[in-house]
Amino acid sequence: MEPMGDVSSPSSLDPDSLGFMCGLEIHQQLATGKLHSRMPSQLYEFGIEDIPDEWSISERRLRASQGEGGKIDVAARFEQRRNRTFVYVQPPNAGLIELDEAPPLPHDSEAVDAVLTMSAMLQAKPVPSLQPMRKTVVDGSNTSGFQRTTLVSTNGMLRTESGDVGISVICLEEDSARKLESKVTSEGEIVTYTLDRLGLPLVEIATEPDITSPEHAKQSALALGSLLRDTRMVRRGLGSIRQDLNVSIACGDRVEIKGCQDLDWIPKIIQIEMARQLHMYRLTNQLRKEANLPLLPPNRNDTEVTVENRVAIAARSRLPMEIHDISESLSECQSTMVREALAKGSAALAVRLPGLSGKLGSKEFDSEGAQLPRLGRELSSAAKLAGVAGIFHSDELPAYGISEEDVTQIRGFLNITDEDAFAFCVAPNWQAKLAMESVIHRSRIAYHRIPKEVRNVVIRKGQPEDGTTSALRPLPGGARMYPETDIPLQEISIERWEDLRSKLPPTSEERMERLKALDISSNQAEAILNAEIDDTLFDGIEGNLRLPAKPWASALLELGTSNVQALSVAVHLRESGLITKDGIDALVRSSEDVKPENMIEWMTNEASLRGFVPADSSEVEKVVEDILGEKADMVNEKGMAAMGPLMGVVMARLGGSADGKIVSKALREKISEMMNQ
Repeated sequence: MEPMGDVSSPSSLDPDSLGFMCGLEIHQQLATGKLHSRMPSQLYEFGIEDIPDEWSISERRLRASQGEGGKIDVAARFEQRRNRTFVYVQPPNAGLIELDEAPPLPHDSEAVDAVLTMSAMLQAKPVPSLQPMRKTVVDGSNTSGFQRTTLVSTNGMLRTESGDVGISVICLEEDSARKLESKVTSEGEIVTYTLDRLGLPLVEIATEPDITSPEHAKQSALALGSLLRDTRMVRRGLGSIRQDLNVSIACGDRVEIKGCQDLDWIPKIIQIEMARQLHMYRLTNQLRKEANLPLLPPNRNDTEVTVENRVAIAARSRLPMEIHDISESLSECQSTMVREALAKGSAALAVRLPGLSGKLGSKEFDSEGAQLPRLGRELSSAAKLAGVAGIFHSDELPAYGISEEDVTQIRGFLNITDEDAFAFCVAPNWQAKLAMESVIHRSRIAYHRIPKEVRNVVIRKGQPEDGTTSALRPLPGGARMYPETDIPLQEISIERWEDLRSKLPPTSEERMERLKALDISSNQAEAILNAEIDDTLFDGIEGNLRLPAKPWASALLELGTSNVQALSVAVHLRESGLITKDGIDALVRSSEDVKPENMIEWMTNEASLRGFVPADSSEVEKVVEDILGEKADMVNEKGMAAMGPLMGVVMARLGGSADGKIVSKALREKISEMMNQ
């Protein structure tokens, strides 16, 4: 049956009738040292302008190599054609291994334990031994030209509200370098990376395509992220976890969508991808019908190779790889951008798109505010992979400073009819040529089912613009993988596996139940759990100092855990009436060099020297009586309501040396006496 649905209303599309399939891939940084270099996993949040002069800088060019089967991966081949030079900044936590000038070390043991723990929590089955593989990466994010990935376990299960989701594989891999900037020159593109993140251990978890709806995808991402945090072995913060979506409908094909950082956007991103695949399927059959070619079947499983080969020949014939220099035709163009680029030596290169007039589309929006899918956007997306800012195409012209006269002149130069479209871009000649080649290739693909590819969520100001995506690269194949020969196999013993299984960390629900039994508020319990400091809380409560739950929880939330030993002693002394509340922060901050066994003695002495010893009750009562004598009119007028303002006056008079509880009690008693007289 032909797929039904309104592309202009993505949320109304029915996943079941469209043959929806979806799986998740999650990459989560682990809170351990680097995977193969024993360097610390410290990140330096520097921009390109902040890099210290003493950090070393090196330059490389990468080329794609053959995989184990003797073939060069399609994604790697594409990246190599982008003519890029890579500059690497070497921070203090990057050495010869990160620079690919020394062989890697075996897996970090703590990272392996972390991934095995996650495997056990997901009921996955570990492999007998760890065999690292090299995964070809030629975008410069790995100095070696490959990323090391190790299969750890398979066949797990994730429980969600809408049904179980199978876990296909769980892997341990290296994170990539972090891009700082990219510059285009007349000779090619120069990309600068910093190596602080390169080699950080990641757990990669890929699910089976068991997700049944866009909302189920969000549920699954939330459940998996929560499970990983429960291990207390993962990094937290922006960029520490990345979710990728594998999405298809029957009339389309599998697309991997990266950049789904905000989980609330996942359903919308999926719905828009379903609409895009449906639109492109319908456009394909429109093009085939006009060209008297066999229609594309509504289910990809019914695709016939012989038919597609015939269509491919016809598409190449209709869309020949002919690129034309139209710089002269645009010499009088009113577009400032075009004129300035041509003046700097760029070229305006154009291609004919026979039969595509009116099919590229212009910018329109669906009923929910997202851009409607259109072929012109796909062509622009393909061209941008060459590094150009974008393209001009005839369905959107005249516009952007390109006049009707310019359009007529270009059509005349290209010798095309009203049924034909054209596209052009202005860039350095090598780049414009690569961009126009990409436009022709993507136009030919419009006669086929959508390509299997990796796409990125379009981001504006740090969040998805509207849930739409753009092409990033072809979907990689098996040719990109081959064995790593520099790292020996590492066996996973039954004893190690059983030991980890016997001491799995508690779930968030179990941790919350434990917190609810304490004398702390629900807000404190939630904040403690979100900050992942409940173990520290219980260490203080159950340790030698036997700290009361409420003040200990307050101190942890207010002052943090950077110096827990000193903080616990300070809270103990505060509850014992030996130091003031104001003294806690000051004493903890200055105790970094004090040995733990000397902490109580040192802090007691320092409190006395600095005036952080609480005033005794008799002194407090005297100050309270003096102030109430001065403020008798206020007490007579406000009664107990005078407590608030008078607390501040008393505390100020005592110079911060008083216990707030003692002051409050004394004030209440004395005011009550005055009111009863």
